[in-house]
Amino acid sequence: MNSNKQNRKTTTLLIGAAVGAMVGLTAAYLLIQRTDKENKSLQIGAGEGIKLGLLVLGLLRQVAQLGEG
Repeated sequence: MNSNKQNRKTTTLLIGAAVGAMVGLTAAYLLIQRTDKENKSLQIGAGEGIKLGLLVLGLLRQVAQLGEG
């Protein structure tokens, strides 16, 4: 029974890592596409960085609440 629980944890972590990597790659690809389309260099300011960080924290909070209720 303990082995089954460990397997479930490992599978969940691997799926989460794969999904996170795919989302990150997709976001980077879209950002590169936008900068190429606009013929601009890639620049992310402090304000955009803070917005992105808060967005990620909000997403993580939502994911953490999935198992509740």
